Amino acid sequence: MTGTKTAVEWLASVAPDPRACRREWERNPRGVALLPAGKAWDVLILPGDLGYPTLDVLSRVLDRLGPVLADFGDGRLGFLVPPGTAARWLGTGIRSAGPGTWIVVPYPGRTAGTLRWLVPPDGSGSLTDPVLLELAMHEAAASLATEPPGDDT
Repeated sequence: MTGTKTAVEWLASVAPDPRACRREWERNPRGVALLPAGKAWDVLILPGDLGYPTLDVLSRVLDRLGPVLADFGDGRLGFLVPPGTAARWLGTGIRSAGPGTWIVVPYPGRTAGTLRWLVPPDGSGSLTDPVLLELAMHEAAASLATEPPGDDT
């Protein structure tokens, strides 16, 4: 529970009113808060068909993953990356959320409708390195391109 409390504090720290954010998470039956991107993290949003293989590659090469959200029935994955990444990202087909954008964030460890943490934040501020994320995306895309049609392995 201590990890969850630390994660809640870390996420809520970017809210205009962190105490109100924590209250909203506790009282709202949906367990979500709207938080600004661009302060402690940006978000790179990958389509699920690329995001899951990318997450698989990252989990094989890293001991500690940054937070990752899944939304829309696993149709999109959001990787939390260092602030400033969204402004510098050049990849096509990848959406980003940085300064001036807000994202819906579930309470750590909870599912809120179709929104859930695949890798919940641990409160340490650990994020996904965008260079490693891009390399993992390339490896995942190459694997997808070489899979025989209909192969779900």
